[in-house]
Formats: sequence, C-alpha cells, structure tokens
Amino acid sequence: MRGMLNFARGMDRVAEFLGRISIYLILVLVAVGFYNVVARYVGRFIGQNLSSTRLLELQWYIYSVLFFLIFAYNMKHDVNVRVDILYAKWSAKRQAWVNLLGMLFFVVPLAIIGIWMTITPVLQSWGQLPNGTFGPWEMSPDPDGLPRAPIKSFILVAFALLLLQAFAQIIKYAAIITGHSEVATEMAAEIVAVDIAE
Repeated sequence: MRGMLNFARGMDRVAEFLGRISIYLILVLVAVGFYNVVARYVGRFIGQNLSSTRLLELQWYIYSVLFFLIFAYNMKHDVNVRVDILYAKWSAKRQAWVNLLGMLFFVVPLAIIGIWMTITPVLQSWGQLPNGTFGPWEMSPDPDGLPRAPIKSFILVAFALLLLQAFAQIIKYAAIITGHSEVATEMAAEIVAVDIAE
C-alpha cells in the first residue's frame, strides 16, 4: 500500500502544479482578452485593424488549455458538485466506498473512452494520412489562424491526467477503507483548504 500511496501523492503533486499553472493562464487569458477588446474599439475609432485572427484564436486556445488542465486538480480537491444530503452524514469509510465505486464505474471508463475516441482525430489533426505517413497539420479555417493540432492534443492530455488522478483517488479511497486514517485526514484538509481559498 505504501508504494501505491507514493504514486497517489506523486499524482497529487502533478495536479497541484497544474492548478498553479492555471492561475497564470487565467492572467494571460484576461490580458489577451482585454487587448482584443481594446484593439477592436480603438482600431475601429482610428480606422486600423489592431487585432488579428491569431490573437482571437489564442484567447480561446488558452481558455481550452485552462479547462483541460484543471480536470485533475478539481478531482484531487473534490470540488465537484454534490446534491446528496445523505453523503455528508456518512462516515469517512462509507464515503470512501461510494467515491471508490464512482471512480471505478464512471470516471475511469469515461477517461478510457475519451482517450480511445480522441486518438485518431488528434493524429489526423497532426497530419496522419490513411497510409500511416504524416502530411501537413490541420490549420484553422480562418485566414492567418493558428494550427489546430496542438490544441486538439490537449484533449488527450486532459483525459490521461483525469485517468491518472482517478487511479490516485482510488488508491486513497482504498487506503481509507483499509484503515489508513491519516489519508482521510489529508484529504479532508485539502478540501477545507480549497473551501477557505474560495
């Protein structure tokens, strides 16, 4: 169990790192969005085009990356919406059982299906041809737009990170079920820390 918990803690560190990166991505997203708005109005006022298709597409690329990278962080901190009034009154062990089964029967299959369904479209976006060779990348249909292949690859990254974090959570829930009370304390402290930050 110690080795598996080390894996889970390592994956938790990755999720935390991605959460910190996301903070900076939000700042970049706001800056690019602010520039696009100001450039559009000032450009209209002076009769010049001060923005570009690339900057507009960069804005939604950053938003997409932010959305994809935060999957694992959200799962680690258990910030998903819960409506079940019974769950809050259950013991830590019973909650761990429910969460473990939810991970096994819903999150893990979802992540595996997501990876399986997106591999081919992502490879095609990178230019994979039917004969297995590679040609040019998929580009934006808009003039002077950005390539689509890198942003589509983040779909695979997101599902892979979700799957790895799901395994980390399963390990932690199994540890709680088998009597490792320190894991339950650590997980509760993480949730409280996020609630305070919000």
